[in-house]
Amino acid sequence: MLGLGTLRRIVREIRADVSAARDRDPAARSAGALEILSSWGGVQSLLSHRLAHALHDAGVPVVPMAIAYGSRAVTGVEIHPAASIGDDFFIDHGSGVVIGETAEIGNRVTLYQGVTLGGTGFARGKRHPTVGDNVTVGSGAKLLGPVTVGHGAKIGANTVVIEDVPPNSTVVGNPGHPVKVEGNRVEGPDTDWIHLPDPVADAIKELSERIAELERRLAEARGEEKPDAAVRELRPKKGPSSAGG
Repeated sequence: MLGLGTLRRIVREIRADVSAARDRDPAARSAGALEILSSWGGVQSLLSHRLAHALHDAGVPVVPMAIAYGSRAVTGVEIHPAASIGDDFFIDHGSGVVIGETAEIGNRVTLYQGVTLGGTGFARGKRHPTVGDNVTVGSGAKLLGPVTVGHGAKIGANTVVIEDVPPNSTVVGNPGHPVKVEGNRVEGPDTDWIHLPDPVADAIKELSERIAELERRLAEARGEEKPDAAVRELRPKKGPSSAGG
């Protein structure tokens, strides 16, 4: 059953969660702990989960699921009481996040709105993702099945992850696959998710350039006028960058 040790652990975890919100959300940096606890949906859902998880581990029936249901109704975040979540966890905005029963989340993890840590079938046992320490998951990403996300990995917005993710990698696409960002390892939760690489667009551009070169050589062989080999963007960029600045 619940004891003083368990209650102390819950209080310590809540303090770490409030600190994580203040560190990673610019809007929370001037807010007090009471304001964060009363106004940040992601923090509220985690507060509820800490209590529900402790009750679940203590074998209390019905109540943990009732707490999880109430938290989902209020915050829009659904976390199964059995899910294991480490310290310094932060859900930014919160709405639409789903964390399944057998999910395991490490320390200093950040999730943005609309993230799903879900299963892929009706089999029992381990069926949800395991997320390592210092991982950031972008808005709308779906991590499905018992996949493992390595330490320090970054999951791009709307990425669908169905295979294990190597440590310190950045994964984008559907299905997700590791890429590099300007040849450097990306650090911290403030990654620019707007300008992640697009391997599909890069491959199409490379193919277009090769076709243009072949057409140029064919025209030379026939003695015809050389075609315009320039590869143009389908939609010219207009206006300021969507990333600001």
